[in-house]
Amino acid sequence: MQRLRIRFARGEEIKYISHLDIMRLWERALTRADIRIAYSEGFSPHPRLSLAAPLAVGVTGEAELLDIFLAGTVSPHWFTAALSRQLPPGIEILGVNQIGPNLPSLQSQVRYAEYRVELETEDGPEDVGSALASLLSLDSLPWYHERDTGRRNYDLRGLIDDLWLVSSEHDVCTIGMRLRCDSGGSGRPEQVALALGFTRYPQSVHRTRLILGS
Repeated sequence: MQRLRIRFARGEEIKYISHLDIMRLWERALTRADIRIAYSEGFSPHPRLSLAAPLAVGVTGEAELLDIFLAGTVSPHWFTAALSRQLPPGIEILGVNQIGPNLPSLQSQVRYAEYRVELETEDGPEDVGSALASLLSLDSLPWYHERDTGRRNYDLRGLIDDLWLVSSEHDVCTIGMRLRCDSGGSGRPEQVALALGFTRYPQSVHRTRLILGS
């Protein structure tokens, strides 16, 4: 058995596809490329594919990670070439590495996610920078959002590791966010933007990095 870790980009063409459909997309592409996926054991075997941290619908990314267990052994170079021919526009393989099959699961290693968020604003860079500093100075920030299962209360400040101003021009500013992304909770860029005083939904949210820990 072989375990490969794929780093890939998810573009505008498929940013509204759900997590379940993304997984089906990978399975179909692997089948068409004649790459044999390993399956789990038990009563209901399933393909051994796992994403590090599924992207929300409407979000693009350039540092997505996917682990695939194969029934056989192939070279990362051959794998990349064969699979890339079967992937639709909007998915681009950026790198493939072989890793130890017994290493911890990919999901358990994710600690933080970094985003680039574009927002409409009438404020200048000084005002935006002041809002960032003010939020970061807080010890806690009680917050909530409504879900299908009801209202969820949490400390939004505890999910924010860092914020910084990337650019500010015309009526749009771009903010960098490093947010927690682990089993204890995941920061949502649109909620952070709202806490900063941006009342309109972000023009775009793009994940630029996933930070793994041991």
